Amino acid sequence: MNKILAHLTGEIISTNSAEAFTLKKKSFFGEVSGEKIQYSLSEALYLVEKGKIEIIQKNKPLNFNELLNKLKKIDSRIQLKYPVFRDLREKGYVVKTALKFGADFRVYEKGKTPNEEHAKWIVFVEHESKKFSWQDFSAKNRVAHSTKKNLLIAILDEESDVSYYEVSWIKT
Repeated sequence: MNKILAHLTGEIISTNSAEAFTLKKKSFFGEVSGEKIQYSLSEALYLVEKGKIEIIQKNKPLNFNELLNKLKKIDSRIQLKYPVFRDLREKGYVVKTALKFGADFRVYEKGKTPNEEHAKWIVFVEHESKKFSWQDFSAKNRVAHSTKKNLLIAILDEESDVSYYEVSWIKT
């Protein structure tokens, strides 16, 4: 497959490349927006890191570090969220944004198709040094419960290793 050519315009990374539509169908990267595929910031970073996409801004290709520095201005938490995105994708999960739920990601079980089936988990990413209260935990749990998903808290350590804690409701 040829490298996908995409453009960063403002805060949006998109392309109308035929290869992008093929990758969307095969691996669920990006979302169709009109006649284009639009990528989340984490998806774009991942695809650049894997050499599948080249992102252009103002006629200049951006390498991974240049793109990361630009994306930090759009999302100050991208360095925290991206290692979790990469880890989950490399484990075979489909990972999508969860902005409308107030979370970082929604994650689909292996073999499940986004937009046809519901995500199993809603993910909140935190750094190991951040403390959060029982009220914060309760709020995250309520979001997961109200969206009929299991809560997955991803804790990123200083070495960018990720530990996951899953919370689910038990019916008695």
